[in-house]
Amino acid sequence: MPLHKGGEFAKGLFHSGGWRGNNRVRRTLADGDHWYKYPRYQFSNESVDILRLCGEALDRLGVMWRFSRRNVISVARREAVARLDEFVGPKY
Repeated sequence: MPLHKGGEFAKGLFHSGGWRGNNRVRRTLADGDHWYKYPRYQFSNESVDILRLCGEALDRLGVMWRFSRRNVISVARREAVARLDEFVGPKY
């Protein structure tokens, strides 16, 4: 599959069953709680086959991903989110 088709496929998946948002994380340090946030993508689906296809498309695009739950693919590393942004873009 050509790279641009993988990007179109990923865009369709994330626009239909995914989201891009900010993840907020709290860290408790000696001087108190510190909050930070970072952008991430998540795609959820109950079909093992659809999840596999999504993972394969992300691999082709060079996007690092992992399962955050059995039915959720997470893209959270800064460079991976930036790469996926090149293909997915905002939902309309």
